[in-house]
Amino acid sequence: MLQSSQLRAARALLGWRQEDLAEAADVGLATLARIEQGTGVVQGNFSTIMKLPSTLELQGISFI
Repeated sequence: MLQSSQLRAARALLGWRQEDLAEAADVGLATLARIEQGTGVVQGNFSTIMKLPSTLELQGISFI
């Protein structure tokens, strides 16, 4: 399961701002900010949550 800390770290590895990931994943900036502020497993709308790792994986990030 995707952790909010993994999401922040993956974005940082790419040098992306929240705005960059939100645009690339086609999710709202406020939604992404809320997700990243959480701790533990990412929670939210399933389709939104699935867009984030998929977008990062297209850029070469691997989640294990």
